[in-house]
Parts: sequence; C-alpha cells; structure tokens
Amino acid sequence: MFLENLALKGKAVQSSTYYTWGAANAIDGIRYAPGPASSCSITGYQLNPWWRLDLLDYYNIYKVTITNRADGYSEQTTGVEIRIGNSLVNNGNNNPRCGVTSSVPLGSTVSFSCGGMEGRYVNMYIPNIQRYLALCEVEVYGTGNF
Repeated sequence: MFLENLALKGKAVQSSTYYTWGAANAIDGIRYAPGPASSCSITGYQLNPWWRLDLLDYYNIYKVTITNRADGYSEQTTGVEIRIGNSLVNNGNNNPRCGVTSSVPLGSTVSFSCGGMEGRYVNMYIPNIQRYLALCEVEVYGTGNF
C-alpha cells in the first residue's frame, strides 16, 4: 500500500508563534535545514503548547513522523502527545492519542505507527507544562476513507 505524505496538502495552526517560526514551517517538506531552526515551527513559551494540522478531509492515519530541530533545545520536542481525530474540542487536543515522544535526539526523525486511526486533525500537544513546542517537520501517512 503506497501512502503519501498527507501533511503537504494540509493547513497548520499553532497555539502561539515564537518570532517568525510559524506553524506552516513544519509542513514545508524540509526535514532538516542547517542553522537556527530556520524551517521549523516553534510556539511561544506557554502552558500546554499545541500545533494542529487540518488535513481538510477524513483519512485513516497509519504513520506520523516528527523531525526535531538540529541546533539545540531538544526538550522542545519531548513529551509531545500525537492526537488524531475529528473533534476541535480543546483545540483538538482531546482527540485519541496515537503516541508520545520521548527524547528526540537533535536533528533526528521519529515515527509512530497509528494503526489506521481515523481523523481530519493531527495535533502535537505538550500537556501540563510550560514550554516551547518545536517541530521541524511533521509527516502524516495514510489513506482516504472513500
């Protein structure tokens, strides 16, 4: 089964934006760029930061891949809950959970198998802590329900 990166067709928003690192940077197709996280998304320093991808349609999600920034601050991608579903309650952060990142080494990529979870929204959420949330690339692989 060939799965495409659905994230490239979606729209991203985040709870806040640090400087110029907007949500769309995490779905620009650039996994790694040298320098100060130039093609990453980074939220402001806040309680419960989140990033949300709207796939604009309903899909069965089989794999979600996250790439961390390479220039330091690896904790900005630690403890991220990957949530997938169709609800926007609590900005989508109450949707079912596919996985949680542990420590993601600088510049590296981790993948989570989501077993075909159904959803339009894919959230990255760090609950119950004040932190920046940094994502250099988010890739979502799945198939349409139709």
